[in-house]
Amino acid sequence: MGGDVERPQRSVSALQMSGRHHWPVTLRHGPVRLAPMRTRDRADWERVRRANASWLRPWEATLPPGGHAGPATYAGLVRTLSRQAREGRMLPWLVFWDGDGRGRPQLAGQLTVSGIVGGSAAWGQIGYWVDERLAGRGIIPTAVALAVDYCFEVMHLHRIEIAIRPENDKSLRVVTKLGFRPEGLRPRYLHIDGDWRDHLVFALNAEEVPGGLLQRWESLRPR
Repeated sequence: MGGDVERPQRSVSALQMSGRHHWPVTLRHGPVRLAPMRTRDRADWERVRRANASWLRPWEATLPPGGHAGPATYAGLVRTLSRQAREGRMLPWLVFWDGDGRGRPQLAGQLTVSGIVGGSAAWGQIGYWVDERLAGRGIIPTAVALAVDYCFEVMHLHRIEIAIRPENDKSLRVVTKLGFRPEGLRPRYLHIDGDWRDHLVFALNAEEVPGGLLQRWESLRPR
């Protein structure tokens, strides 16, 4: 079992983001909840990943030739990511959704803030995926907005960027809805689906969303 299992978890609503970063932390807004990856979520995570294998394959990171393989098991992955999260280098969240009226949140996807750097850079990068059955319900835009606000307001980062393959129309709609600023093309930027792929880069600086990204998203999203 991962060493994170027994740690008390802090739950933060969209209106309570303040203070010092301390992992693990859960963020929530309406039916959307970001919760740290836990070993007990393995069965649900593996089930959703299997069901979405073909849906996710074109956008999934892969190992380039000569690359170092990561953890071989879900428990190992949780331990590795949780350690990096406690060190402030990464925020590995699962995305849960409770919008179907059944009263039990279901695993909807995953969102990770990676490459977190402090000092004069103060930036990080967000990646995400969503269960195909739940796409188009505003779950991921809400999750991204929650994560961005946490990074700006609690971790005091200055810049968040998202890199997306030009062919990924659905993911491009997420950053468009949230008002991320396009910064152009990075050729052969990440190893995805077996090869180095071009990516479009989108970014936000903290001063561009003085009232918070979640507040802006809620004011713009269709009702």
